[in-house]
Amino acid sequence: MRFLPFTLTTILTALLIPVSAQAQSTRTVDVPSRSGVTQRILVITPDKPLAAVILFAGGDGGITLETDGRIPKLGGNFLVRTRQEFADKGFITVVIDAPSDKQSPPYLSGSRQTAEHVADVKAVIAWLREQSKILVWLIGTSRGTQSVGHIATQLPQAEGGPDGIVLTSSIVRDQRSRAVPEMALDRVRIPVLVAHHREDGCRVCLFADVPPVLERLTAAPRKELIVFDGGISVGDPCEARAYHGFNGIEREVIARIAAWIAP
Repeated sequence: MRFLPFTLTTILTALLIPVSAQAQSTRTVDVPSRSGVTQRILVITPDKPLAAVILFAGGDGGITLETDGRIPKLGGNFLVRTRQEFADKGFITVVIDAPSDKQSPPYLSGSRQTAEHVADVKAVIAWLREQSKILVWLIGTSRGTQSVGHIATQLPQAEGGPDGIVLTSSIVRDQRSRAVPEMALDRVRIPVLVAHHREDGCRVCLFADVPPVLERLTAAPRKELIVFDGGISVGDPCEARAYHGFNGIEREVIARIAAWIAP
C-alpha cells in the first residue's frame, strides 16, 4: 500500500503529458557517408514515431554539433530552435550538421548542390530507415531549401531518396547560387509542401517570387503552398528573428507542417 500514492501520481502525470512528448530519447550520431567522412546528426526519438524529419538549417549550415548535443552555431535558426516541436508532434527529428570534412568556414556554403552533399544525406536517410520502417521527409529553411530542393531533384525515392519534402522561406532569387525555382523541379515525384511568410523581407526570399516553385513541380503527386501572416519581425529581414524565420508564429507553422506530412 505504501507505493499507491506514487503510482497514482505517475498515472495522473502521464495523463497530463501528450503522448508524443513522452519517452523521448536524444542522441548525437556520426553516420558514415563518403570515404573517410561522417555526417553528424542530432536525433530526437519519440516512443511511437509517425515519420521522420531531417531539418536543414539556413545560412552556412554549420551548426557545429557537439557530442553532448550542444549546438554552438545557428541555434536560433527557425528549424533548429523548433526541433522539439517536431518531436512533440510524434516525429523522429533529425538536425543535420555540415559533414566532418566541412567543419570549418565556409561549411556548406557553395556545397549544398553537390554530389557529396547528396551522398551524405542519402546515408542519413538510409540510417533512419534502418532504425524504423517509417517515411522520411526533408525540411529546409532559407538556404536549407537549396539543399532539400537539389537532393529531391537528384535522388529519387526508389534510389534512397526522401518520401517528401518541405520548403520553408525558400531561396527564390539568388545571384550566388542556383535558386529553388531554377532547379529541375519537374524531376520531383514526391509530395512537396511550400511554406512562406507573406511579409518575408529577405531580398532573395520575397513572397512574390514563390509561385514559380509550385508551377514547376509538374510531376509532384501532391503539392501545396501555405502562406503565413503575423508574428514579429526583428532585425535583419534575412535572419531568423524576422518574418523570414516565422518569429512569434512558430507553433502555428509547425502544426500546419506536421498535419500536412503526417501519414
